[in-house]
Amino acid sequence: MTLAVHVPEELSARVPVEQRGPGLERDAVRLLVSRGCEVSHHAFTELPRLLRAGDLLVVNTSPTLAAAVDGRIGHARVVVHFSTRGDDGRWAVELRDPDGRGTTRARAGGPAGAEVRLPGGVRLVLEEAVSERLWWARAAGAEVLGLLREHGRPIRYAYTEKDQPLSVYQTVFALPGADGSGSAEMPSAARPFTARLVAELVSRGVQFAPVTLHTGVASAEVYEPPYPERFAVPGASARLINAARAGEGRVIAVGTTAVRAVESAGGSDGVVRARAGWTDLVVTPERGVRVVDGLLTGLHEPEASHLLMLEAIAGRAAVHRGYEEALRGRYLWHEFGDVHLVLGSENPHTEHCSSNYR
Repeated sequence: MTLAVHVPEELSARVPVEQRGPGLERDAVRLLVSRGCEVSHHAFTELPRLLRAGDLLVVNTSPTLAAAVDGRIGHARVVVHFSTRGDDGRWAVELRDPDGRGTTRARAGGPAGAEVRLPGGVRLVLEEAVSERLWWARAAGAEVLGLLREHGRPIRYAYTEKDQPLSVYQTVFALPGADGSGSAEMPSAARPFTARLVAELVSRGVQFAPVTLHTGVASAEVYEPPYPERFAVPGASARLINAARAGEGRVIAVGTTAVRAVESAGGSDGVVRARAGWTDLVVTPERGVRVVDGLLTGLHEPEASHLLMLEAIAGRAAVHRGYEEALRGRYLWHEFGDVHLVLGSENPHTEHCSSNYR
């Protein structure tokens, strides 16, 4: 699916909402709600009143890593994005050219055997290609997570105004893993949640099911399906999800990463079982969804593969209609932007709404 219009540059959220004015907190973003093709506009703080007792929010607990590190190939400066840690100790990495405005331009890696010099005398050797822009690489002279803690910074792109501390990229649900693993980029759909808002949701009978999916790097200019990522759905969360599905509650994933995790743990019968490992699942309209009833997510680029997931949940017409309204209402895009609650239609007659997109 492609959207036929360009998202204006000024609709990129350049700084976190709490830095846009005095007294603002993370939850001071806007919330677009799509119920099929019926669209309404809200403040994110209204979310507790838009959900129902018995609804279940599935949240990703993966913390964000300081995954960008400066290095050199020969005399050329590069930025290495550490994306995904493999089972064999290697990392999938992306090389980018620094430009002073965020590491915007991806560069070709390789050839195999090429060496990147990193701080502290660490040498990163590229071993084999994962995709056009990612390489499996092995670091010699240091443990990568220690390198990131000492020399890394959060990945950012040129649409943002400046570098931010790592704390800005952590969600209220982030839990450091015992092995220090995390996500190369923030599971950003959960960013607007605050402890106060979570408490209000719980007081209204909304439950939370934690899962983990360590997401790798996104791309500002290459729209491609996600590659395998590590995930875990614990038994307690599987039971909460199955109980909500058996009752009157809706299972609403907070972020595309949460969808990917629970759908990877769900059988063809829709029953979710405890599972951990790697997933290469791409949720499309053809595959459909078996577990989730809705999705709370950011606004995605017009050619992003994530839009196929939204189609699988709500249908093409509904997604088109929602994005029309987001553009008309001048909602903000990207990780510091506004959010979109996508639900299935409660009125089947709205399925064939008009749209200016193809």
